[in-house]
Amino acid sequence: MEVILTLATVLMAANWEGVRISVGLEDADIIGDDNRALQAAVDYVAGLGGGVVEIGEGEFLMEDSLHLRSNVTLIGRGETTILVKSDGFQSKLILDGDYGEEQITIADPSRFEVGMGVTILDDRSGGFHTTVATIIASSENTFRINRPLQADYLVSANAKAQNTFPIISGYYVENVEIKGISIDGNRENNPSITGCRGAGIFLYRARNVHISNCLVRDYNGDGISFQRSDDIVVENCEVTDNSGYGFHPGSGSQRPILRGNKSYRNSIGIFVCWRVKNGVFERNELCDNTKMGVSIGHKDTDNVFRDNLIARNGIYGIYFRNESEPMGAHRNLIEGNEILDNGSNDKGYGIYVDGETHDITVTGNTIEGSPYGVFVGPKATRIIIRQNAFRNISVEPIHQESENSEVESTDNWIE
Repeated sequence: MEVILTLATVLMAANWEGVRISVGLEDADIIGDDNRALQAAVDYVAGLGGGVVEIGEGEFLMEDSLHLRSNVTLIGRGETTILVKSDGFQSKLILDGDYGEEQITIADPSRFEVGMGVTILDDRSGGFHTTVATIIASSENTFRINRPLQADYLVSANAKAQNTFPIISGYYVENVEIKGISIDGNRENNPSITGCRGAGIFLYRARNVHISNCLVRDYNGDGISFQRSDDIVVENCEVTDNSGYGFHPGSGSQRPILRGNKSYRNSIGIFVCWRVKNGVFERNELCDNTKMGVSIGHKDTDNVFRDNLIARNGIYGIYFRNESEPMGAHRNLIEGNEILDNGSNDKGYGIYVDGETHDITVTGNTIEGSPYGVFVGPKATRIIIRQNAFRNISVEPIHQESENSEVESTDNWIE
């Protein structure tokens, strides 16, 4: 890969609105075809206080994440700007990786290189106990990484390293925009990565990030995931054929907005993880996902799901997870959605309210083609089901497991 930086051109572009430079395969300020060229552009713009990086047409091979910086806008050219995940590989660790350590020692170092993204995990890892970092130095089969290990990774528990990472990654960034970028996750040739540490686009402790008109397909993990991040807006994006969740807002993220997106053929369309509050999820299409359209649960309160199409998902259209009362997904509004043909003749639910969940309002929806329309579990209570249209429900439009559930059902239309 050759990098050519025309400083005169770059500096002339600087103005009070911030620098604007281009990166691409040709006819750009920075010429290159992989993550190094993209990162050079982002770092340069960030060093000047922020601005715009324009990414041209073509495929860019990603051997590590494109690491976002605050106050930088990335603009691609839609489906013709493609960031492609490199082929994956892995090797067992031959020394335990200890919590806080900043190096790993592996059995087969032949394909690991300085500058490459790497994930370290073992059989006990999951969620945030997986480490994703960048290799910064090497000596024989020992590699230094730029981030301390987040847990102990034991040889006895099959500890390993693999070259997986988010394709676009933002840690502790703010005031960022990502527009018109496509990601090819190369799913068939890569190991999986947890959505709490990776995705096609991944944010951690970010604020004020706007992602629009992006595509994430065939990633061996989640499509777009943001954790412990506030005021994230995702609009008019498409996530398809990823092995994990389509969209994964989680871990205390506040005030997310997901609007006008498509989530097709993932495991779950939108997985609302833990402590997501005051979110707005509207005008999305959540279709043909293998398990469900929406999953919501642990302390996920005061959210609105409005005017979505939730169709042909594996078992559930919307599933409220089985949580105890202190951890329940209370005070959520389900309004004006089309919830169609979820599940099968043997098992299927338009909406299933499980756990000790309370104060859920289901109003103005069309619920069609599932064995159960709204299923209220035995411990759920104070559920309002009002002015919905139920069509072609083969078992029961509104099912109440317990007489003590305090279900208010009024003005519904049943065909």
